[in-house]
Amino acid sequence: MNTPALHARAHTPFPKGAKIGLALLCLALSACAPLQKPAEVANQAELTPATPSTHDLFKLPPPKGKIVVAVYGFRDQTGQYKAAPDSSFSTAVTQGAAAILIKALKDSGWFTPVERESLQELLTERRIVRALDGSQDKDVPAIQIPPLVPASILIDGGVIAYESNVRTGGLGARFLGVGLSTQYRVDQVTIALRSVDIRSGQILQSVSTTKTIFSYEVRPSVFKFVNFKDLLEIEGGITRNEPAQLAVKEAIESAVIYLTVKGLKDRQWTLLNEADWNLPIIQDYLREETNYSVPIQTAEAVANTGPDTANFSQSQ
Repeated sequence: MNTPALHARAHTPFPKGAKIGLALLCLALSACAPLQKPAEVANQAELTPATPSTHDLFKLPPPKGKIVVAVYGFRDQTGQYKAAPDSSFSTAVTQGAAAILIKALKDSGWFTPVERESLQELLTERRIVRALDGSQDKDVPAIQIPPLVPASILIDGGVIAYESNVRTGGLGARFLGVGLSTQYRVDQVTIALRSVDIRSGQILQSVSTTKTIFSYEVRPSVFKFVNFKDLLEIEGGITRNEPAQLAVKEAIESAVIYLTVKGLKDRQWTLLNEADWNLPIIQDYLREETNYSVPIQTAEAVANTGPDTANFSQSQ
């Protein structure tokens, strides 16, 4: 989208009075610009804004026991780069999706992620600690390093699609030299997430979620003759682009919720209180999932379905 613009220009020749008036107008515009504080700009760093899926994550009922999961990576598999005039080496989506996924898993309250993406660095630090063991003074207690926690399941996937200009459009009107035009563009990002049983390699659940990225521009304008030969043109504009990083964040968080609900349906993990199965947060996501694949079933019928699979919930 075009960046915001504000300018005034006039076509000569100008009478002396018109020139003075136009000069005063330009001076007023230029004087006001630096005094106005940009809207929605914070003076200090703050937490990343929460998405609707973030609030749903915190609404999930507690599990019987948290599931230890390993995340080795969650990479950008789209191969998409930003369009010109941006750098051709700048990717269209974030490269830190693994960090977003790990936070979403922790925020859900259902999973305990263990470090695997920086496993080599972790093992190096543990070897350094072992090398110090025995070289300390006799009065110093021996260094004890507990074993690494093994994972029950592996969480894998990635950002699999980024489609730009999925939908574009605009509208404009002008009357007596005064007009307003708008443009919008819709992009789309898709992520895939799957859980794998580390004992058998069986894929337990696989989900895919899509989030749209909405951008729009509003541009008012004035195009009038202020005199017989004098033309005045004033334009302004504002552009709003939804951050692609927040779209990826919401898609990942939504996928984690769907993965959790599908695991509950297939009895791969267990609720602390079985009555929580009927909570709206569970039933809403279950209804969307069943609408996608099969006709809607009652909560009781869905609860009694699913293969006899291993339960990964660990008692706390």
